[in-house]
Amino acid sequence: MTDYFRPLVQHGVNRPAGAVPLAGQSLWFTHVERLSRLDRPQIIAARDVPQDALNRLTRPRADIAGLSMVRPHIMGILNATPDSFSDGGVHNSVQTAQSAAEHMVSQDATILDIGGESTRPGATFVHEDEEIARTRPLIEAIKTRTDALVSIDTRKSAVAKAAWEAGAGLINDVSGFTFDPELAPYCAEVGAPVCVMHMQGDPATMQDDPTYEDVLLDVFDFLEGQVAYLEKLGLNRDQIVVDPGIGFGKTEAHNLALLQGISLFHGLGCPILLGVSRKGIIGQIGKEPRKDARAPGSIAVGLAGLSQGVQILRVHDVAETAQALRLWAAVR
Repeated sequence: MTDYFRPLVQHGVNRPAGAVPLAGQSLWFTHVERLSRLDRPQIIAARDVPQDALNRLTRPRADIAGLSMVRPHIMGILNATPDSFSDGGVHNSVQTAQSAAEHMVSQDATILDIGGESTRPGATFVHEDEEIARTRPLIEAIKTRTDALVSIDTRKSAVAKAAWEAGAGLINDVSGFTFDPELAPYCAEVGAPVCVMHMQGDPATMQDDPTYEDVLLDVFDFLEGQVAYLEKLGLNRDQIVVDPGIGFGKTEAHNLALLQGISLFHGLGCPILLGVSRKGIIGQIGKEPRKDARAPGSIAVGLAGLSQGVQILRVHDVAETAQALRLWAAVR
């Protein structure tokens, strides 16, 4: 791609002439930042954006697994692992995990993201049989008690298949469908909505020395390529969520560049998921070493993302995030 278009997002009931809606939401923009690998950034009017690119920025997003993308959603994190960076070992039985899931739903989580393999920096590989044993019973138990959308956080086709058969409705792959060549075709075969995340390297090595030519454009190009790949397999673009992968093979500077420019990813024509909850960048900039005390910083970054049109926040602290979201919406 030669030119990239990042909408300069605004809100308010009264819109100036030339304002166009962002992804069918109440947010809008009149200008974009035109980015290029060859030239300096320029601010241009929305009317000067090529029509196909403008259509991707403005077109209302389709529902994902029955959830409207017109309003923001909270995805609650529920890891059935002994070693996840923040909640490892907390949900060490189906009963405790099921109770936690129901509690998150009561606090306004509309999506539950279930993981059976830690993807924290330095994490080791988990065999698919162990991952299935951790996640499938939990998904089955959750679906007997709630209608919330369940997402399976996995890189492996066998795990995704077991989760889909157990009642999961979204496949969330942190490798962006680069790890297991059988996963994307399976999702296309069953018509599963998916989330494509960017990660440089793998969990064991991703933070060793991440480098990019231009992190914002490099991540965009990767996601665009993977979305196109999934489309060729038969998945509709409007059933694909994208995630720039904050903290996955990125330095603090890389993460900040992605967060500051996250509205660029609306140009993919897909809903955007932001997962920054309790991550290292929150602790570093917020000066909070305790992972479970990073809710304020996580919420601040999440609301900044919502202001740029992000549709899904992936969080540990559901109740606190939901409260902040309600107030954020009210004052706007």
